[in-house]
Amino acid sequence: MNELLTAAQMRAIEQAAIDSGAVTGLELMERAGAGVVEAIYEEWPAFSKPDGENEQKPRLRAVVLCGPGNNGGDGFVVARLLHQRGWVVEVFLYGDADKLPPDARVNYEKWCEIGEVLPWEKCTSDRWGRHPLVIEALFGTGLTREVPDDIRNVLLATLNCRRVAVDLPCFINSDTGAVLMEWPQNLSGVSAGHVTVTFHSHKHGHLLGAGAALCGQVVVKSIGLEFCYEAIGATTAEVFPYLIGKLQGQRLSKIPSAHKFTHGHALILSGGPAQTGAARMAARGALRIGAGLVTLGVPPTAQQEVAAQVTAVMLKRIADADALSDVLEDKRINALCLGPALGLGEREANLIRVALESGRNCVLDADALTLIARDKDLFEKLHPDCVLTPHGGEFARLFPDIAAKLDAPATKGPAYSKIDATREAAKRAGCTVLFKGPDTVISDQTGVASVNAAVYDRTVPWLATAGSGDVLAGFITGLLARGFSPVHAAEGAAWLHVECARHFGPGLIAEDLPEQLPAVLQSLSGSDQGNAV
Repeated sequence: MNELLTAAQMRAIEQAAIDSGAVTGLELMERAGAGVVEAIYEEWPAFSKPDGENEQKPRLRAVVLCGPGNNGGDGFVVARLLHQRGWVVEVFLYGDADKLPPDARVNYEKWCEIGEVLPWEKCTSDRWGRHPLVIEALFGTGLTREVPDDIRNVLLATLNCRRVAVDLPCFINSDTGAVLMEWPQNLSGVSAGHVTVTFHSHKHGHLLGAGAALCGQVVVKSIGLEFCYEAIGATTAEVFPYLIGKLQGQRLSKIPSAHKFTHGHALILSGGPAQTGAARMAARGALRIGAGLVTLGVPPTAQQEVAAQVTAVMLKRIADADALSDVLEDKRINALCLGPALGLGEREANLIRVALESGRNCVLDADALTLIARDKDLFEKLHPDCVLTPHGGEFARLFPDIAAKLDAPATKGPAYSKIDATREAAKRAGCTVLFKGPDTVISDQTGVASVNAAVYDRTVPWLATAGSGDVLAGFITGLLARGFSPVHAAEGAAWLHVECARHFGPGLIAEDLPEQLPAVLQSLSGSDQGNAV
């Protein structure tokens, strides 16, 4: 399961299943609770050892925090199932039992036949030392407002306990990954020993924003809803490794009888003297990823500097926009990259204008994005064969109103996520947008979206190094030259970018990234593509 769902989409899938008569809400709640218990024993196998047989051995103890909705109903099921396995369980309810939804109320009453439901005011920090496990089933995917203080105080007291969140930690917005409560300063390592058990599929908040850092290990459990996708249509985003098959096989292997032009010719424009390194790294990335030819277009003042630094990458003197027009008479040049340390003057703006008017595949990064943000006419020349690669600051300059919506707190209705923002930006620009970050989101102008999340077992903090974005731009350009569509080139390049960083490990600098590609590409041959999350 690789689709990412919003809270509303998940509710629609569940409701469609219930309306079809295939399952009841109570059955779904029972399956969810059983999935949580199963995940607990998978994460901590020692819990499965027999308890209570030796009077000297203490029984397993848990505290279950239940909220006022159906997520709380899941919690009552978990409490009951753990009790049946011999655990000592304390259950606390936040809210009024008389106002619980019908299915949650049924499971509340089932628990009351077994044990006591304690009021929230008795949920104090002096209890946590007696409980090896805290199950948090307060709001799941349902909370968008700030966490109330009386819940926040309890949550902060449990951060050093083993914790299991049902669906999503209640302090994470399900649609955006935003944190819904104030954190103490210097608080770190809060996800250690934490597990989040979600159902059917990942939600946006598991991968976006701070969600990935605070969910701990995310476990997806099936509750039998795979047949209900017609309830939400084709509007889901995807976790990118599902698409990595597009990179395997013949798409990245070269045809034995082909020549270099079969695999495309990429042109990457460089900045002036002492500003050529970024373009050279992009060119190296494009060449390593398989473009048949890569040419650096340099201003005359930088020609000697670049010539002393390159070998397999070719060199072309491009003084101005007219010179670029002449170079583009060669129709074999099928992918362009502009932006890495290009410069911000009139000459550079004119180069971008010529590149866009050529109709070629264009990767626009760094300085090119700044120039396009300044010039409405340049923005309007964007076309479906372009790829924009902004980081957060560049995105805000290009799409200030969209960035403002993304930064605004969610006070009502569905929260506006990075996926929503990228989709809206791509539609407005009429091309593919790759919105950088550990939670890189990619969308084309039709709304097709994917998330390349460098989180959990794919976390690569050493990728935050000068020049890594230039190499990414080169990877995209190389895949465009190879014949990939803009959105697939962006997706493939983002995934390979992370894989190269993972292959090298700590100590990485940007120049190392292209040199990891041969080993990473080799590993794709007949290998299991795996899953990023």
